[in-house]
Amino acid sequence: MNSPAFIDNLRLVLVATRNPLNIGAAARAMSNFGCTHLRLVNPYDPAYREAVSAVGAAPVLASAEQFSTVAEAVADCALVVGTTAAGRRELHHSLCTLEAGARMILQHLALQQIGRKQAANAKLTRAEVARQKTGSKRAGRRKTASAAHAVNKPAPNRVALLFGSEKTGLSNEDLSHCHWLLRIPTREAHRSMNLGQAVAVCLYELVRDAKAAVQFKRALEKATPATAGELERFTAVLTEALGSSGFLDRRTVADADGRIRRLVRRLNLPSRDADMWTGIMRQIVWKLHSTETPQPSPHSEGRRHRTT
Repeated sequence: MNSPAFIDNLRLVLVATRNPLNIGAAARAMSNFGCTHLRLVNPYDPAYREAVSAVGAAPVLASAEQFSTVAEAVADCALVVGTTAAGRRELHHSLCTLEAGARMILQHLALQQIGRKQAANAKLTRAEVARQKTGSKRAGRRKTASAAHAVNKPAPNRVALLFGSEKTGLSNEDLSHCHWLLRIPTREAHRSMNLGQAVAVCLYELVRDAKAAVQFKRALEKATPATAGELERFTAVLTEALGSSGFLDRRTVADADGRIRRLVRRLNLPSRDADMWTGIMRQIVWKLHSTETPQPSPHSEGRRHRTT
């Protein structure tokens, strides 16, 4: 089986993985199916060092990138999909079966590069880069965890597929960065799978029918979807505007940030719309914080003289 070329647009993200055997098995499965871009979010350092020596996984692990947060790891991706065993857990996202989810992922993976405007829109200001460099750095092994590193070359066809830790899976905070969730149809009595096996099953479903990507491709080429980084910047400024306006004070909820983040992702904003909405909200925030007294317009001044 030859892996389709667009599988190179996939970023496989392991979050808080602790078992070196699982990291190695996941990396080996990636190598089996031609997926070479592995991203690790806060891996357990001893486990990662042991996993590097896993048979058949060395090339993938050698090029793996490490990040401090999920937001940084997916910032350059236009589609972020989380995996879950579901069970009795209360979910706030749409849940797709593996077969249906794989088809939607293929739509994005096969999406043609539309232009360079996406990259220009996704560049961070110096202040934003400075704020996102606050994550801790692990000596010798961790690459720079700033979002500037992640969004240098955003692409409308880049997809992040997230897998959580062996014990707890993806947290609600992790899931809040996802557009929707994916579930492998295992039997009810034993839902969860070994991490390496889950990675292998998902990748197999993606590469087994490459022709499906071509069938869905045209539908998404009309509009460049916003990257996770663009959506996160819009989410941040929207949250600030809601806080400054007093909206959040009137609606006290425990996970307000998570709810707003999920709301923004359900909008499925194109890149240009996300950029415009971010600019609009920044102007609103500036106005809310401004203490200047509005100057009367010439027309209102004239009316005042005529009435006196």
